[in-house]
Amino acid sequence: MEEEAPRGRRIFLNHLDSYCGRSIGKYLSTSVVGATLESAEDEEEGEENEPAVDPTSTGETYEIVGTLSNPESADLQFAKETYAVSSREELLSHLLECEIVLYNITEDVSQIEEATWAASALHKEIETFAKQKLFILISTIMTWANTKPFDPENPEAPFIEEDFRKRRSHPAFVDHLNAEKHIAKLGKTNKKKFSTYVVASGHQYGAEEGLFHYFFKMCWLGETPAIPVFGDGKNIIPTIHVRDLAIVLQNVAELKPAFQYILGVDSSMHTLRELIKCISKNIGPGKIEKVPKENAFLSKELTVSDLLSFISSGKYLNLKQMQLDMLFVNLRMESLYLKENFNINWFAETGLIDNIAQVVLEYKQARGLLPLKVYIHGPPGSGKSTIAKELCKHYKLHYVSTNDAISEKIADLEQIVAKEPVRVESEVEGEGEGEREGEGEGERVVEEEEEEEGENIEEAKDFLDAIKENMQQNKGKLGDEYILKIMKDKLMSMPCRNQGYVLDGFPETYEEAMELFRVEEDEGEEEEEQAAGKMPKFNQIIIPEFIFSLMASDEFLINRIIQLSESEVAGTQYTEEQFLEALKHFRKINADDVTVLNYFDELEIHPQFVDVAVYEDFENRLAVSKIIKEVGEPRNYGLTDEEKEVLQRQAAEEQLAKEAKEKAEQERKEDKEREERKERWEEWIKQQEEVKKQEQELLEAQSIPLRNYLMKNVMPTLMQGINECCRIRPDDPVNFLAEYLFKNSPDIDWNKR
Repeated sequence: MEEEAPRGRRIFLNHLDSYCGRSIGKYLSTSVVGATLESAEDEEEGEENEPAVDPTSTGETYEIVGTLSNPESADLQFAKETYAVSSREELLSHLLECEIVLYNITEDVSQIEEATWAASALHKEIETFAKQKLFILISTIMTWANTKPFDPENPEAPFIEEDFRKRRSHPAFVDHLNAEKHIAKLGKTNKKKFSTYVVASGHQYGAEEGLFHYFFKMCWLGETPAIPVFGDGKNIIPTIHVRDLAIVLQNVAELKPAFQYILGVDSSMHTLRELIKCISKNIGPGKIEKVPKENAFLSKELTVSDLLSFISSGKYLNLKQMQLDMLFVNLRMESLYLKENFNINWFAETGLIDNIAQVVLEYKQARGLLPLKVYIHGPPGSGKSTIAKELCKHYKLHYVSTNDAISEKIADLEQIVAKEPVRVESEVEGEGEGEREGEGEGERVVEEEEEEEGENIEEAKDFLDAIKENMQQNKGKLGDEYILKIMKDKLMSMPCRNQGYVLDGFPETYEEAMELFRVEEDEGEEEEEQAAGKMPKFNQIIIPEFIFSLMASDEFLINRIIQLSESEVAGTQYTEEQFLEALKHFRKINADDVTVLNYFDELEIHPQFVDVAVYEDFENRLAVSKIIKEVGEPRNYGLTDEEKEVLQRQAAEEQLAKEAKEKAEQERKEDKEREERKERWEEWIKQQEEVKKQEQELLEAQSIPLRNYLMKNVMPTLMQGINECCRIRPDDPVNFLAEYLFKNSPDIDWNKR
């Protein structure tokens, strides 16, 4: 008999680029069609016959197609096709090509109307279906938000699927409820041709974290000492890992259950306080603080979330209000039908808290949030601290030096020790109204102490006393044993584990590195490894990923220090005697065969050497650029809105300054050109006058012989002719004078003529 072809392999899903859509699409694109059916058959057969064949070895996977919320979305390799739909007719044609249609209305309320239309449009085409089509609506448990316990004597009894007819929606989710009812009704007319289902999803988490991303991001950034819990935090929030939601959808599509309404929730019943405390403990400061509900919407940090305007509904001004409504829900729910009838290989059945380690790992991987750990090694004066701080600024890492770590540790211990008397004052209040107020304060303090687990006041006091005593005995310096403990605690702190760090010059020796990065294990096991020539295990959480060793000659370093001003040297180790002693010590501990760099070499974390003397750059800007090129791109969140505003403001100021500078330069050039033109004109005038003067002098010089000739030969005769003319008084004096000059000129020899 010929095998039946896999059923329903083409799935339509709206908004493939959303958080939920992307996660569901990725999972289903790798899922084998009919895998849940084959697994169910295997369970029924038990251990009879041959071992079951893995359906993924020969099965056919689903084809995922759908629409996008943003036409420019990328990285949807799991999708067979994506549609930029321009009309309802075009969308319907795509829907008719699919055996299974999934519509998610948990993230964008504008999709409610489209989902309702899509189900109705398909229902009208029911007679044209060659095979059965399934329509699955992914809704939210917020349509149950105002449902009261059915049994007043047992208010903690959870709601189950069979109670769905009695559900009461949150006022802002009435449209979701109406869509559920409408779509469920459409699936009852002809189930063989068109079946509809509603999956009421718990609040989704996992990968990019969905609703809880706000808390994950706040913890990751480490900018607040405590993570807020809105309200009293005692409300129970139904949740489900987004991958488990995808598994539930696959089961619905393949098993086609008789019951239309499915609760997609895990088995956990955690309160908001428990969830946030768990997130804070595993990725943040470990502390939480209560924030009144009325102040939650005004929370400055919450505005960092992406705010989306929902045009199609007037109930939400933005996503922030929707998030808050979802965080304040208080429901006990149990997906009993799902557990009894579905074949689910849960990813996180017991919820977020029990699976927090895997959830945190997913979160970091999904958002590319990988710690960057760098160790800067080098002689004094080479610029370790300057380079380390610039790297921290560029990559948003934590700067770690022994002096800062010690000061920070002492301050933290003193703060813990200072809390001891607070509780006593709270518990010894007066009677009556004053006593009740005192009790309230006492309860608040106890709660804070419970939230700050691990802060043993007595232990902190002992350690603080030991540190101060050790520093007194060592003339203000702390012993290596205490430094190593403090530095290890610093590197193991959540901020350093999250974002990473730049370690400034410590450890200095092979032994210090061994102790700092050593994994706590039995001494016997460690001795056996050393005896066998093996490197003891190292702490992968805090071990550096990049090692940069700065190089420079003693002459270069000494010259660099000499150039420092007295104000820069004051209070540092760069006084002549201290610097030379520190430089001598560094050369000594790095001249042996076994140095701190050898430790990293043995772990195959090979140091990269940077010759700072080559760049002749006192501020080490070029060295920083070289290291950044080697390390690569940042692995953290992008810029915050505030940082973007600062950069935009700086860019605007720089542009204005640039324009002003260019304008001033242009004016300077024009003034210079005017001055040059004026100078050239004056020079030309002077040259013209000089030429005239020279011409005049030349003419005068050329006229001297002629003048001499006239005075000698012409003027005597001319005077005689004038006198004679005056005596005779001819009628034509001019003609007479000319005749006289001609006849009496000494140059004319009349005899020869």
